[in-house]
Amino acid sequence: MIAFVSGPVAALAPATAVIEVGGIGMAVQCTPGTLSGLRIGQDARLATSLVVREDSLTLYGFADDDERQVFELLQTASGVGPRLAQAMLATHSPDALRLAVATGDEKALTAVSGIGKKGAQKLLLELKDRLGEPVGTHIGRQAAPSGQASWSDQLHAALVGLGYTPRDAEEAVAAVTPQAEAATADGARPPVPQLLRAALQTLNRAR
Repeated sequence: MIAFVSGPVAALAPATAVIEVGGIGMAVQCTPGTLSGLRIGQDARLATSLVVREDSLTLYGFADDDERQVFELLQTASGVGPRLAQAMLATHSPDALRLAVATGDEKALTAVSGIGKKGAQKLLLELKDRLGEPVGTHIGRQAAPSGQASWSDQLHAALVGLGYTPRDAEEAVAAVTPQAEAATADGARPPVPQLLRAALQTLNRAR
């Protein structure tokens, strides 16, 4: 397995970067987000995943190891090949995909070209418990004693990470605040994963 390539960027194309490694140009398939961080002539290091087929060897490149890991985990679902997995990462960050799967957000998956409603439902079932918890937003962690600010900040960050505007996120947080306050009144910590699901339902109904 080729775990990464490192060297000067020799060329860039809409979906490919060529990295010079030991005098050899390695063509690496990348998402637009990864390509946007590369500059011809500058050194780059890309985490990579080699996909072997009978008639081809294709190297896929990623900004970091987390992206590569999610790329490979996505392909454990039936019907997901490297191109679709890359399309998913071109549309959503690794954490946004984890959130979508953790909260059953069909809309986030159908935003990816090539995934319909039935396909999204199937992926949500197959990928459940495979991608792990979101790293950046820490959904599911215990709330701090400060309560309100902690759960609302987590929820707002999660919604923005899924692609919603800050304003939409604020409105969704406000909509589920009564549920959070009810949990706090009972002496429990606000259940962020459940609140996120409720917030997503509110946003989907509004669109």
